[in-house]
Amino acid sequence: MRAGLPMYDRPETAAANDRLWAATRDALRLMWRDIPERAWPLPETLTRGDDPWDDWLAPDLVLSQTCGLPYRARLHGKVTYVGTPVHDLPGTRAGYYYSVLVARASDPRRDFAEFDGATLAINDSLSQSGWAAPLAHAAAHGISFGHTVTTGAHRASARAVAERGADLAAIDAVTWSMITRWDGFARDLKEIGTTDPTPALPYISARGHDTDDLGFALGQAIAGLTPADRDTLCLIGLEVLHPDRYLELPTPPDPPS
Repeated sequence: MRAGLPMYDRPETAAANDRLWAATRDALRLMWRDIPERAWPLPETLTRGDDPWDDWLAPDLVLSQTCGLPYRARLHGKVTYVGTPVHDLPGTRAGYYYSVLVARASDPRRDFAEFDGATLAINDSLSQSGWAAPLAHAAAHGISFGHTVTTGAHRASARAVAERGADLAAIDAVTWSMITRWDGFARDLKEIGTTDPTPALPYISARGHDTDDLGFALGQAIAGLTPADRDTLCLIGLEVLHPDRYLELPTPPDPPS
């Protein structure tokens, strides 16, 4: 069995993520101790360093976290939806998040509508927060992006803007809160808006696993986080959304190169 890497994992959050998994694992062991058919050999530690798709599609996956766009575009029907994190994002309903639109602090443009034809740094073309959300936001404002630069990670996208490799990036609000705390290059960036909220990054398990038990154990673990770990992970609860909340969002076209 394996437990996949959380989406918000960096050196400053790794220990808190480890403790969250340990509490989830221990809660499951306690629940299943007298149920032989549930006596899975739960992993002691999180999987790190693997291709996330290997984790997401593994038949022995106990728990992992993915992005909303991969879930609706490729994973729905192949995995089990467990629940959705509730983040400490003021003004956002439980289970939702948004992207923060960032530009260089020295850029004279202050309004998003002024970035028509701009180069957008994206973490991945299958990213809800990094590509689908800003694309929808641009359409709503009557503008389009001229080019995109694919960086592989939200943090790398923000750095690309700071270092003049792109004009603009849309950064997952949870990731952005971590960047502003721990990355010095955040001083060279400014916020120019936010996208509409969409469902946050779902927790998943292998197809056929018991979502009630997994969700209960994960919810207990989140509730038991120390205030310091809750603050580090920007995580305050677990919400169970209907999967249609993810599936009803449009799947964006490939970005322009």
